[in-house]
Amino acid sequence: MDYSIVVPAHNEEQSMKPLYEATKKVFDGMGGTWELIVVDDGSTDNTYGVISAIADTDSHVKIIKLRRSFGQTAGWSAGFSAATGDIVVVMDADLQNDPEDIPAMIKKLHDEQYDVISGWRKDRKDKSSLKIGSVIGNWIRRKVTGEKIHDQGCSLKVYKKEALVDLELYGEMHRYITALLAWKGFKVGEMVVRHHARKYGTTKYNIRKKLKGFLDLLIVKFWIQYSARPMHFFGSIGVVFIGAGFLLGGTLGVLWVLQLISLNGRSTPLLAVLLVLLGFQFLLSGVLADIVAHTYYAEKKPYSVESTKGF
Repeated sequence: MDYSIVVPAHNEEQSMKPLYEATKKVFDGMGGTWELIVVDDGSTDNTYGVISAIADTDSHVKIIKLRRSFGQTAGWSAGFSAATGDIVVVMDADLQNDPEDIPAMIKKLHDEQYDVISGWRKDRKDKSSLKIGSVIGNWIRRKVTGEKIHDQGCSLKVYKKEALVDLELYGEMHRYITALLAWKGFKVGEMVVRHHARKYGTTKYNIRKKLKGFLDLLIVKFWIQYSARPMHFFGSIGVVFIGAGFLLGGTLGVLWVLQLISLNGRSTPLLAVLLVLLGFQFLLSGVLADIVAHTYYAEKKPYSVESTKGF
């Protein structure tokens, strides 16, 4: 299979037919073999019925129906697992992404030897509140991860299949795939794409999802910097707490011995003890996290091999 197009869909019955027609037109024009994998994420409308009727008439169309709505990240993960194409394309089902941008993205992927091309909705057609939230979110993500991609929230992306091997997704991690892949050593590029106003249905993004996305960003930050040696993270915090506790306790002790202060009724000695105990707790957490990391990497190595020779 040359191309796999993965489309998670939740309550998008009106968008399914025009999305299929636009996708079919593009990939029939490109030549090569292709499949359209629609992941029905527990839709409560007739999304499944519409795409099922299309699949009955076109063998290119495949459907994964989830038992309930697990979210966009789960939809992507299910689609990635089922994809057989050398190139995997992901886009939303709401018609805001334009399938006609895909050939240029694939060309850029090949010509400039990227592993991933991410879409950049430079001229977004969303409500002002969504635009502002996206600008702030992208700025925070770039500062935290060090990634240069402008628009990590754009679903339209093109991947080489090998970039998705061993990619674990959960929570709202789909937002940070490019950061995770860049950490693994894959070459990530970006291209300006068209963005259309939503014609049908309502947006699935809300404050709750943005909060979940921010919490997952903290996990991504930790994973990128400390996943192989979490003791470096927890241990550093522990050493700071223990040092502060001993410094505070030592200072109080010296002042008491010199009879410059009285410790009766003071809470600062308890604070010194608490800091030391917290420090040892962080050290213990680091040891346990290191053991978990070693167990994880016993099966999955902390590196990604591009090629081998002579084996």
